[in-house]
Amino acid sequence: MKTPRYLIFDLDGTLVDSVPDLTTSLNVLRGELDCPPLLEQRVAEMVGDGVSILVKRALGDKLFQPGHVARFMEIYDEHLLDHTRCYPGIENLFSCHSAEHIALVTNKPYQLTMKLLEGLKLTQNFKIIIGGDSYPEKKPHPLPILEALKALNADPQQTVMVGDHHTDLRAGQGAGTMTCFCAYGMGHTDGLSPDFRAEISTDLLQLFPGSSGD
Repeated sequence: MKTPRYLIFDLDGTLVDSVPDLTTSLNVLRGELDCPPLLEQRVAEMVGDGVSILVKRALGDKLFQPGHVARFMEIYDEHLLDHTRCYPGIENLFSCHSAEHIALVTNKPYQLTMKLLEGLKLTQNFKIIIGGDSYPEKKPHPLPILEALKALNADPQQTVMVGDHHTDLRAGQGAGTMTCFCAYGMGHTDGLSPDFRAEISTDLLQLFPGSSGD
């Protein structure tokens, strides 16, 4: 197996723990609809397939209406930096890799992604940042990964897609990259076999040590 030279990261559940703020925001919305609150563990199981599916899962098919997505985004915009922080070791990982070799591909809407990254002072770590609404398709479709590879001018065989959800693994495999599953996050592999596996977030630096001169 080749040593990856380029890294493409998912965001939620991979680089940052956003479950508390997502839970708060969904529960504000549910409260407005006279629904009881959800536990963080339940919300974590809902994340990974984009905001529309997240809200639909949180409300249920019978209650859900498209307008609830816009309302959730308004609420989340107010709370997305309340408690969300990088997982341990993530900032050290970035310090060992050139931003020229790193991309971010998330299913979170681009505007919310940028606000979160700017609030955590992470934007400078990526050559390209792709949100769930940046292109006509989002993960698990390989299109956003292919676009990230173009921006990085990267060979897929020298690139690893790093994420905590089977959508990340499918998107990476579809684009021809290696994959790394982050077991500490919110998702699951859905039976897929990644090339690398990080049990805890600090494992990423061990797997991909890089160098500041990359």
